[in-house]
Amino acid sequence: MIRVLVTHTRGSTPREAGAEMMVSETTTIGTIGGGQLEYMAIDRARQMLARGELTARMNVPLGPEIGQCCGGRVELALTRSDRMPTHPDHPQVLIFGAGHVGRALSRALSLLPLRPILIDQRAPEIAQAPGESRLTPLPEAEIRHAPYGTSHVILTHDHALDFLLAAEALRRMDAPYIGMIGSKTKLAQFRRFARAQGLDTDRLTCPIGAGYSHDKRPEVIAAFTAAEIIGRLTQTVSLLNKYPCDS
Repeated sequence: MIRVLVTHTRGSTPREAGAEMMVSETTTIGTIGGGQLEYMAIDRARQMLARGELTARMNVPLGPEIGQCCGGRVELALTRSDRMPTHPDHPQVLIFGAGHVGRALSRALSLLPLRPILIDQRAPEIAQAPGESRLTPLPEAEIRHAPYGTSHVILTHDHALDFLLAAEALRRMDAPYIGMIGSKTKLAQFRRFARAQGLDTDRLTCPIGAGYSHDKRPEVIAAFTAAEIIGRLTQTVSLLNKYPCDS
């Protein structure tokens, strides 16, 4: 395979330095931004495979001459590699509550460079989970033992449990995003609860996904919440890549 690595960028570009893809004779894994730039890189990589070349470099202006309108410039390093590509661990998002919104959010987040995990105390709900899930009688322990940089979304069937989990999440100062489903009334009640425990609620997003629409269908709430989460993470977690520009 050929590893195609973005080594340097100038101006507006589809991806940042460090983005990479792997190219074989018939397949590709990953992306350096799509469009004509990626097509040219794939073509050059397959030339290398056919000719037995070990390394090559490309310096590509992203202008009208290649039919791409980003306007910047990208430098690529192409290197023959025998390793299978590995993807860095995606940041975890723990979703507490495997009801309608929780399941919809798990599906929405699975399309992003994230690792959503549904957590619930109820076996019938977990049985319907669309992806990775955990059945546990102590969901708060999942927050305490979560990896650094984990985000938490709280939408259980029980307001008291929501409050317990939100308070636990707020004690994790490394959490990029903490969200709780609810209303302004529920938020006011939680703030009183949190103040009694000496917790600052400024980091809590509640209601989740509510800044865009009044539509309360689970899939709509999930879509807007996913936008909130990925927006926060792309600002605060350097492991996530920027979105490609249109080509």
